[in-house]
Amino acid sequence: MNVYDAIRTKRAIRHFAERPIPQETLLKILNAGRLAGSSKNFQPWHFVVIRDKTRLQTLSECGQWAGHLAGAAVGVALVTGDWRERWPVVFDLGRAAQNMMLTAHELGVGSVMANIYDMARAHALLQLPEDKMCYAAISFGYPADPAALQRPPRKGRKRALAEVVHWETW
Repeated sequence: MNVYDAIRTKRAIRHFAERPIPQETLLKILNAGRLAGSSKNFQPWHFVVIRDKTRLQTLSECGQWAGHLAGAAVGVALVTGDWRERWPVVFDLGRAAQNMMLTAHELGVGSVMANIYDMARAHALLQLPEDKMCYAAISFGYPADPAALQRPPRKGRKRALAEVVHWETW
């Protein structure tokens, strides 16, 4: 799969099969995140890999729309220092997350992001150092419906290119 096709065909998968992700596949996904570019090569990320169902359930309760984490084969908590002190951290974590999710897609593994709003609870659950925080996580797993990876995009969900691109000036 070429990069553009991966971007074009990536779908958010929120329902997962009861099937583990092989270690080799998981390491490839995690390595794709590690290899992301970052501002001034700061590499502000740590990834906490969660397979324990009880821990995934608890993490899923840390965000209003994070319920999919409870059914994932693997959750990856994105951990960094306080992003409010250095704004490019958010951008860099997004790059790492997208690398992982596109690599997973290429390998037939579904994924979707979760925002973590109860950061104090996530901090305790993940036993993070005092100077670290988790404000996002990714669910990974084989889709409950394998056809979901191939479904066409929904009509009207993405704005047209002409609506978002401005040439030279606004």
